[in-house]
Amino acid sequence: MNFEDTPEEAEFRSRVRAWLGANAKPRDANSASNPLGERETDEMIADAKAWQSKKFDEGWACLTWPKEFGGQGLGRMESVIWGQEEGKFDVPPNVYQIGHGMLGPTIMAHGTQEQKDKYVRQMARGQEIWCQLFSEPAAGSDLAGLRTTAVRDGDDWVINGQKIWSTGAHYCDWGMIVTRTDPDAPKHKGLTYFIIDMRSEGVEARPIKQISGAAGFNEVFFTDVRVPDSNRLGEVGTGWMVALTTLMNERVAIGSGGAGGGFHRLLDLAKRSRRNGKSALEDSAVRQQLADFYVTSKGLQYTGYRTLSAILRGDTPGPEGAIGKAVGAPMMQQMASFAQDLQGTAGALLDKDVAGDDSTWQELYLGAPGMRIAGGTDEVLRNIIAERVLGLPAEIRVDKGKPFREIPTGPQKD
Repeated sequence: MNFEDTPEEAEFRSRVRAWLGANAKPRDANSASNPLGERETDEMIADAKAWQSKKFDEGWACLTWPKEFGGQGLGRMESVIWGQEEGKFDVPPNVYQIGHGMLGPTIMAHGTQEQKDKYVRQMARGQEIWCQLFSEPAAGSDLAGLRTTAVRDGDDWVINGQKIWSTGAHYCDWGMIVTRTDPDAPKHKGLTYFIIDMRSEGVEARPIKQISGAAGFNEVFFTDVRVPDSNRLGEVGTGWMVALTTLMNERVAIGSGGAGGGFHRLLDLAKRSRRNGKSALEDSAVRQQLADFYVTSKGLQYTGYRTLSAILRGDTPGPEGAIGKAVGAPMMQQMASFAQDLQGTAGALLDKDVAGDDSTWQELYLGAPGMRIAGGTDEVLRNIIAERVLGLPAEIRVDKGKPFREIPTGPQKD
């Protein structure tokens, strides 16, 4: 693809810059934007809602969504340009990434007209925040192994079970949940997908305290939660297919924008740091490590462009999103660790008042393990690359075709 803006794109970028310049403050080039899950407060959520509402009212919300659903009906390239320019300004963190990037498109693809009319436009306006309720303690990275049940009771379904690592569930208004409705079917066939009101009786979200001190992830318990059948998304038993739509959009959201954007901040830190009384850049080991990060970051950037090119051609994105995540998340952790080394003893400080660079690198280092889990663990992504890119044999599945209730759940006795 041509990486230069077309005249139309340049004109659009100019309008974006003008609007952002009139409505937000530029961000310090050496500071990172507030990462979702690190400093969630009631004030931050209120600021995020106000910012999203302003974008909606003035025609900058959900650029690629159809206008009937509150979007602008623009192309993917305009969305990329917006993201590039908004990232230069000090704006609230994107608490809508899951709703706008994953769940809204899922409703548009599988929802009834009534569901689309009821939920999607409100989602674009941003006054209601959504979460994803997929992972479970006993299933690990095997989503189809989930055990949260939904049992039909008249016009309702009664849900019981537990989800975990649900980002933002403690402040979200709505969630999308995959449940098991037929334990006698093979594990991929007995699932059904629902929209659930997070304020319903029987829903309990418990924030999980992370090593960084943040509590953005949650474990969520469901005890006899009643969900109307009108909130079922897709047909009964097709939950796996609907969930794949969500996951495909997740891969695109993670992998299509390129990666490695923190390299220039790391380079600036190296320029300002001292080793043995000299600039750290005079140390050959520092230069070698920076070169390695630069090469990897450019590889990630152009791999992201491959995904973007496929989308612009109207093709279904390939495994590039998995590649970007499998390489990019570990690299962020490695870069943060290296930045702390460059800071010397100050690298051990987390207090913003005394730590360098607003403790950005320390928070990134402590939050990076979560990034390597969210959106697919390193191991799952490597399997995707091995099977779909390299053509290696798929993992042996001894549970294939078996009714779910017959699949062993623990150590087997001789």
